[in-house]
Amino acid sequence: MNHALIMPILLPLLVGCSLLLLHRQSALLKRLLSVTATWLLVPLALGLLWQADAGQLSVYRLGGWQPPFGIMLLLDRLSALMLLVTAILAGFSVLYAVRGDDERGPNFHALFQFQLAGINGAFLTGDLFNLFVFFEILLISSYALLLHGQGAKRVQSGIHYVVLNLLGSSLFLIGVSMLYGLTGTLNMADLAGRVGAADPADAPLLAAAGYLLLVVFALKGAILPLYFWLPRAYAAATAPVAALFAIMTKLGLYAIVRVFTLIFGSEAGVLSNMVLDWLWPLSMLTLVGGVLGALAARNLQILLSYLVVVSVGTLLAGIALGTEVGLSAALYYLVHSTLVSGGLFLLADLIARQRGDMAAELLSAPALKQPLLLGALFFAGAISIAGLPPFSGFIGKVMLLQAVPPGVDALLLWPVVLVGGLGMVIALSRAGSMVFWRPSEAVSVGRPADRVRVMATFGLLFGSVLLVAVAQPIQTYMQATAAQLFELQPYLQIIRGGEA
Repeated sequence: MNHALIMPILLPLLVGCSLLLLHRQSALLKRLLSVTATWLLVPLALGLLWQADAGQLSVYRLGGWQPPFGIMLLLDRLSALMLLVTAILAGFSVLYAVRGDDERGPNFHALFQFQLAGINGAFLTGDLFNLFVFFEILLISSYALLLHGQGAKRVQSGIHYVVLNLLGSSLFLIGVSMLYGLTGTLNMADLAGRVGAADPADAPLLAAAGYLLLVVFALKGAILPLYFWLPRAYAAATAPVAALFAIMTKLGLYAIVRVFTLIFGSEAGVLSNMVLDWLWPLSMLTLVGGVLGALAARNLQILLSYLVVVSVGTLLAGIALGTEVGLSAALYYLVHSTLVSGGLFLLADLIARQRGDMAAELLSAPALKQPLLLGALFFAGAISIAGLPPFSGFIGKVMLLQAVPPGVDALLLWPVVLVGGLGMVIALSRAGSMVFWRPSEAVSVGRPADRVRVMATFGLLFGSVLLVAVAQPIQTYMQATAAQLFELQPYLQIIRGGEA
């Protein structure tokens, strides 16, 4: 059995527990342990990506139980990709945090590791109930990380975040219970076979369970009308926490892809592809709502939070097409938007530190200490996230627009994406002009940006350049990933005879 498959969960879990035991030790020791453990996930994820790229589905059976019994971890191209994106995002985020943000409250690094354990577990699990369990692990950690540093805004945003996610967890548990009561299993591969062979009389209840799961994942993924918790929560969080949270909405979209291509996919009989008709209008509305929110924002961090919502709508449009080409375009855009959004949250904090009392508010403030450096990073990040050439956002949007066949869908998507991109350019241009070109006459009180913080910010934003430089092999991998997700027989084979 390949024990490397469980290490993305086990490593942060053990390190998190160790950090709690070392609570009274020096900050240097805790930082060293956390940074080392986080960056070890990168070569580990690369190894798993190499393994998954062979096209085989790898199964890890905890306790040696043959699926569908016991706890099963599943590695395919999609889960390996998400592990690597998470590891890179977390690595640069924790580097940023060790320059002082981790001292704003207790046990930051332990919570950070538990969050990683929950995220990685959610990407690897092959069981719906364990998806719920890992969701709860990452959510409990995120509650504490959101409140890290205290403050009235963080507490208020944290309460909204906690209440809505507790509601989502309740609905998740109800949906999972319904599926178990109707099919007798929660293993995703086993569910895929049993839902397709279910009694037609049970179809309405199975559909109800599926729609409950869709609501839960829409809440996690910040899909309209369930995204209103996100802007205030992300803006109130400390910069490294907000950067790590850039992967959280993608987790909701990952769950939609996993559940509604495998369990309720093409082999689900009368319930096959049951949510595609819903995803298309939701994606358009989410995209429009995110752009309008960005145009109305008067705070740089809230503006960036709404751009996360825009990326969710764009990604959902690719998923809603229900084709390999659309899904591969969405996956490329997912990697781009996650890394660039994380980098922009770190950059917004660097800018706020040099603007005195105005911080991230889009009002006149003292001139920045390093306008050229921060301005260049902001310009590159803004162009990339808005989808302009020559960065990866442009390639991702072109791939998505080309994936839409001529017809009504194209008539809807092209104007929304292009006009939405124009709205993003306007919002970011206004923010950039206010921050960099309209300083007040007050004396600057900020300090030059810390070199490690700048390096962490640059590392994430540079991901956009790297995605362009190696666009062809990445696109090939995304196409293979989409093809694997739509080929359900290897997943069903897991139940029939072990690894496929």
